[in-house]
Amino acid sequence: MNVWMYVIGFVAACLLATLLTPLVKKFAIRVKAVAVPNHRSMHSRIMPQLGGLAIFFAFIGVYFIVAPLAGEVKTDLALALLIGGAVIVLTGALDDRFVLSPKLKLLGQLIAAGIVVAFGLQVDFLQSPFGDFMHLNDWVGMNWVGIPITIVWIVGVTNAINLIDGLDGLSAGVSAIATATIMVLALLMGNPGVALVCAVLLGSIVGFLFFNFNPASIFMGDTGALFLGFCLATLSIVGFKQATVISLIVPILILGVPISDTFLAIIRRKLNNKPISAPDKGHLHHCLMDLGFSTRQTVMIIYGISVLFGLCAVLLSQPMQWWTIVLIAVLLLVLELGVEAIGIISKTKKPLLGFLLKLTRGVSRASK
Repeated sequence: MNVWMYVIGFVAACLLATLLTPLVKKFAIRVKAVAVPNHRSMHSRIMPQLGGLAIFFAFIGVYFIVAPLAGEVKTDLALALLIGGAVIVLTGALDDRFVLSPKLKLLGQLIAAGIVVAFGLQVDFLQSPFGDFMHLNDWVGMNWVGIPITIVWIVGVTNAINLIDGLDGLSAGVSAIATATIMVLALLMGNPGVALVCAVLLGSIVGFLFFNFNPASIFMGDTGALFLGFCLATLSIVGFKQATVISLIVPILILGVPISDTFLAIIRRKLNNKPISAPDKGHLHHCLMDLGFSTRQTVMIIYGISVLFGLCAVLLSQPMQWWTIVLIAVLLLVLELGVEAIGIISKTKKPLLGFLLKLTRGVSRASK
């Protein structure tokens, strides 16, 4: 496919999202879908939500025009994102306006995930870093084993993106980086259809970011966070479905920031004997701001971490052997050191840093 189709898709979606966002802002204010500051808020004034509507309509509007022109319509993926996306956007919009119960939000997410499965997009196999495929259904001996894994993956990633939506431009920017990473991988794997979907989605996010980056004039709300999480989860499943070089670790790395932040939040709440669903101010962005970083600095730091995860994902998608394991080990070590340094799990319990400090003191004494 001509490279200009990617450019056209990106630019058209970016422009359409830029035009739609002010209209969505007025609509959100009119229907009173606004975020009122509270003790957990990082903003100090009432802010319109529903920004995800601009992303959704820009993406759908441009993709279904550009893809047929390019001859790269991926029917199953497109319909899954359209129908499932509509369900997830409706769920998010209702929550932004009326504040739905967690059970109703989960129901909407399960329905959207079920739609993806209904179109045949599900995890069929895993792959080791050394390139040997393990067909999940054959391995377990059940044709339906990929369905619950797929649903858990979609719901988990959808909520992970929603959980990091705590600062101006944070969730949108991290989602944009993840989308760009999937696009690069799709191009490397010779999958232009998926790459075009990513280009259009990326343009939609960037167009919205003009209004959402600090200081934001509108929030994407659950409407946008849930939709972006849903899209990223579904797009990563396409990697499994296409039987390419992508492995289990790669989608996790692409979404490294939201997944690790969610995982650490679960551990933190368990250690503090709090319910997993209980909100707190211990997320990555909270910890960075507690260290004295401004909102913009915090967002840019997390962007940088997301880019690092994305680069690792691209590297690990290529044929490698022993140093693949080394790279994963180093990444995990750096992640653990960073987690302990900024106190995401605990402000006092820092076992690895404590061990390294003792080791350094021991070496220093021995050298004397």
